[in-house]
Amino acid sequence: MFELLKSYKEKDPAASSLIEVLLTYPGVHAIFFYRISNSFYKMKLKLLARLISNIGRFFTGVEIHPGATIGKRLFIDHGLGIVIGETAIIGDDVTLYHQVTLGGTGKESGKRHPTVGNNVFISGGAKVLGSINIGDNVKVGANAVVLKDVPNDCTVVGIPAKIVRRNGNKVREAL
Repeated sequence: MFELLKSYKEKDPAASSLIEVLLTYPGVHAIFFYRISNSFYKMKLKLLARLISNIGRFFTGVEIHPGATIGKRLFIDHGLGIVIGETAIIGDDVTLYHQVTLGGTGKESGKRHPTVGNNVFISGGAKVLGSINIGDNVKVGANAVVLKDVPNDCTVVGIPAKIVRRNGNKVREAL
């Protein structure tokens, strides 16, 4: 937990202390509720896991299914309206802003939600949908709708999302 608090303080210039982060940051609270609900989910106590998850959603406005897999130091900034689906997988050092959805399209069964790599930044309002892979060091622009795999080291924007940067160079590529 200390590692998470420290990462929030480092990433948010408005954070003045670790105690402030612990007491007042809904993203931290959402992750706390997720970790508890996920442990019950793994023990096959799915109803209890969902109840805890819903309590977390009530208090934070962040909906994380207890079956999701989340790596270290997830930074949820202005988290209201974030949705993370059951089969989503999130790597380490990922940043999510408000109204981000890591969801399904309604057309899949089994693995229905995205896999997000390490060091990924997903801006406000972005929708990443389906059983797709988002590579490491990817930036997803505000309100983008990502429906296809995104390779490492890219920036994507638009509806549907298109690659506008690859390895730091400007490009214009369809996904």
